[in-house]
Amino acid sequence: MPSERDRSDTDRQSPSPDTSPSDASPVRWHVEEGVGHIVMNRPGAANALDLRTGVALAEAIARIAAADVGAVLISSTGRQFCAGGDIGEFVQNRDRLDALVTEMLAALHPAMRRLAGLRCPVVSAVQGAVGGAGIALALCADIVLASTAMKLRGGYSAIGLSPDLGTSYYLARRAGAARAKYVLMTNRAIPADTCLQWGLVDELHEPDALAAAAGTLARELAAGARASLSGIKRLCDGAGDHGLAAHLDLEREQLLRRTVSADAAEGVQAFIDKRAPVFRDRSAPPDHG
Repeated sequence: MPSERDRSDTDRQSPSPDTSPSDASPVRWHVEEGVGHIVMNRPGAANALDLRTGVALAEAIARIAAADVGAVLISSTGRQFCAGGDIGEFVQNRDRLDALVTEMLAALHPAMRRLAGLRCPVVSAVQGAVGGAGIALALCADIVLASTAMKLRGGYSAIGLSPDLGTSYYLARRAGAARAKYVLMTNRAIPADTCLQWGLVDELHEPDALAAAAGTLARELAAGARASLSGIKRLCDGAGDHGLAAHLDLEREQLLRRTVSADAAEGVQAFIDKRAPVFRDRSAPPDHG
């Protein structure tokens, strides 16, 4: 999906521990109420990924990964979530496209691995069109919320390229290999209701309600029992890596750890008291990426 390259200069000041350097940055980040926010911020270019934006995204992911957060929310400004790679920059670098892509992936692929390895839940809010590498940024989340106005399009093969950032991985993981190939080979736009039916997204909301719904969910997860949520994430993400017997052993190990935790004691007592639990254990189990 072509877009004009954003030529504005990035604010070069060093970011503070809990906020991104400038609203002018192509990717903003901040921490609020225990939620780490990563915000794509090139609305005039469909939030497409040029080299500058890719480096900024990798930096935002690194900062959020180092912060004390209980959940992460990925979103975008403007009408489109992310159009994928910046075709305008590809055209400008047509004689050295391999070198440009190598430089971009050197920043983005380790960042995507870091994002996948976070111990906390990751939520994405997909408000509009998403294509190419933007698909990976949307679907890498543990829970994907989308607007009824969203649509998804592969795009790679239309310009003779192949997927990156884990796009083929996340499509196949959520919808199966057959549907992943359909999306990536045909380049047909997949509407929001079909994305929901295929399992590519988990909830649909009206466009003006999406941001609030995603923010509420992220805050609820951030206030949850962190070790419990981390264990659930680890178990589900690894379920395809071994057989049932091995998985039952892992479930037993995780559950026994939780039974002696302060959060479990609080959760059980809150159930007895008929009140909402207040989980206070903010210890950080190791990332599992």
